Amino acid sequence: MDAELAPAMALLEETAAACGFSQTGRFETAAIVVRKEVRDACAEDKCNAFGKNWSCPPACGSLEECERKIRRYRCGLILQSTGNLEDSFDFESIERIGKEHSERIARYRDRLEQLLTAERPWLLLGAGGCKNCAQCSCPASPCVAPEKMVVSMEAMGIVVSELCKASDIPYYYGPNTLTFVGCVMV
Repeated sequence: MDAELAPAMALLEETAAACGFSQTGRFETAAIVVRKEVRDACAEDKCNAFGKNWSCPPACGSLEECERKIRRYRCGLILQSTGNLEDSFDFESIERIGKEHSERIARYRDRLEQLLTAERPWLLLGAGGCKNCAQCSCPASPCVAPEKMVVSMEAMGIVVSELCKASDIPYYYGPNTLTFVGCVMV
């Protein structure tokens, strides 16, 4: 890991712990391979957000634009929220774990805005489409809070399981567990 970025990485880890993330893992952005097939999966619109959320494709930018954003940074930190399920049909727990992860991401973003200066730019990515608004204004009107928007790792073309592996942390924690993943890059 880049010695120049060591203090920033330590701050990212300390802030992640304070926000309640279950696990973290460092990575070099060179390990990220932006994949067209991830964006193609978004286009299948299984989550009903494709073209309907500013943080999702195609509104979040082309795959090339997303890759250029990623390449502005040298390293990052995986942010995981893992919870337990009664069984694979425990939709109540799935929703709760996802909501808790989104709340952690929002707290993390707010703290980073206070802690990191303009000299240390950063990029925060989450899991799934941005949920800051009850109803996204896309595509009818511009985003009402672009400074609060969090784009998903998948929307950027990142295979989350591959980046977890590159960070030396698991992606899967066993039966009846669910992990939501985000990351921050500096």
